[in-house]
Amino acid sequence: MTAPAPAPAPVAAPAGALADRYRAVRDQSEALCRPLLPEDTVVQPNLDVSPPKWHLAHTTWFWETMLLGPYAPGYEVFHAEFAYLFNSYYNSLGSRVNRAERGTLTRPALAEVLAYRAHVDAHLLALLANEAALPPAARELVEIGLQHEQQHQELLATDIKFILSTSPLNPAYTPGPAPADAGALAPPAAWLPVPGGVFPVGFQGEGFCFDNELPVHAALVPDFELQNRLVTNAEYLEFVEAGGYRDFRHWLGEGWDLAQAAGWQAPLYWVRSADGQWLRFTHHGLRPLELAAPVTHVSFYEADAYAQWAGARLPTEQEWEVAARRFGATPADGGTWLESPRLDPAPVPAGADPTACHQLLGECWQWTYSAYHAYPGYRRSAGPLGEYNGKFMVNQLVLRGASCATPRSHGRLSYRNFFHADKRWQFTGIRLAR
Repeated sequence: MTAPAPAPAPVAAPAGALADRYRAVRDQSEALCRPLLPEDTVVQPNLDVSPPKWHLAHTTWFWETMLLGPYAPGYEVFHAEFAYLFNSYYNSLGSRVNRAERGTLTRPALAEVLAYRAHVDAHLLALLANEAALPPAARELVEIGLQHEQQHQELLATDIKFILSTSPLNPAYTPGPAPADAGALAPPAAWLPVPGGVFPVGFQGEGFCFDNELPVHAALVPDFELQNRLVTNAEYLEFVEAGGYRDFRHWLGEGWDLAQAAGWQAPLYWVRSADGQWLRFTHHGLRPLELAAPVTHVSFYEADAYAQWAGARLPTEQEWEVAARRFGATPADGGTWLESPRLDPAPVPAGADPTACHQLLGECWQWTYSAYHAYPGYRRSAGPLGEYNGKFMVNQLVLRGASCATPRSHGRLSYRNFFHADKRWQFTGIRLAR
């Protein structure tokens, strides 16, 4: 077996000209795939995971379709069939390959997909060279395209991890940093009081947001308490070893039925060795369970069961946002983001201030007990972009906070991620409330 390639160099998205930001974001996507073998880029182990090659092509199709077609006079598409192969879910833009069959696309080859990216990049950069002449609608689409590709960078990181985890060889994506002291424990969690009241919720300030973060509206939030850090692997291990996966009393009925049918005994990627040691598959291969790090790759059902067992609950998304604003969390505060070679949530540092609220942004997406619904007064955008968020507002739960696979410039307090309650392949974790 060949040794894993070194970690890709992080590419920071500058705040300057659109062309510079475009180059940085596009380079980051390809850097994420550089440690892979071509064979790795075709695999689709389940419905949630898309092949890395598909992500590279789909994000390129988005730029070609949304920007070049309408705003680059005389532009000719790279390949007439790529719209069918690499459309994701835009019914308004035509038919497409069934999501479950993306892994059957052995053709086009990875080399042709990279040539497709180079072709679209050349035309996009030519369009952006005269940024001042772009109409406002085109500038808005460029910003959405950048944010869209950053979303797919997070999916690339998590899909790559799942793909490699299905190999009996447990291959490492990158060597990664030296393993931490796996047996160290995090500082004890503390409860932080958050006074209630009527608060504005939703995106506030300058810059970009998705339409599902608007409009800003008033939310009544009673007094509550929030734990000052995420639940750790050590704490979740207590739940596992106390028989939490064998006791229906902690579980929602639907979650209990699923856990039993699927044979869940621990979070995704936890593996028990022959000598009884708990290991965990990471981007750097199998490693001993890091007790102080946040538990991650748990479903909503597992998060809620743990909270019930611990005598607490999950916060609502309104509580989470009110607390995050109260404690002044920003992406610049630190945390682990996609740009870190760690590619895994980091523990709270020893000696961390117990009166501060840690790990609000970066590390793990945090399950809330809030359904993914429209904010009062929400209206879907016109055209294909109206399919981006609004049509998914049913049967899903909101997650807040970003993860170690989120690009730092993509994170913000009002960001609403959403998944079905059973999903575990993302970096999803737990923060308790009461």
